[in-house]
Parts: sequence; structure tokens; C-alpha cells
Amino acid sequence: MRVTVNNEDVDLDGRPTVADLLDRMGFPDKGIAVAVDWSVLPRSEWETPLADGARVDVVTAVQGG
Repeated sequence: MRVTVNNEDVDLDGRPTVADLLDRMGFPDKGIAVAVDWSVLPRSEWETPLADGARVDVVTAVQGG
């Protein structure tokens, strides 16, 4: 399966969930927002399996002011 994460193609085995992808790519558990195919995905739906060809965008929070 191939998905695009932050404009980078990523090959994955099996039928991973959004949470699996985030873990495999080393994203932190907190302070991030995730969109799949241009729709923001609430954390409660991160166990949703990804479809082949999905576009995933991950944004990390940055402190500042």
C-alpha cells in the first residue's frame, strides 16, 4: 500500500490505521493534528484504516507568541 504523508510517498505493509502510520513515522502522541484526504480527523478516529493512495497531512503545534 502506498500513501502520501506531508507530500512524501510512503510504502506500508498490511492495512495500517492512522495511529499505526503516526507511530511508524515517529510523530509525537500529542500536539499534532491529522487530516486524511483533506478532512481533519479527530483523535477518536485515528484507529480508522488507511486506504491505498490516501493523502495524510500531519501538522505539529509550535509555541510562540
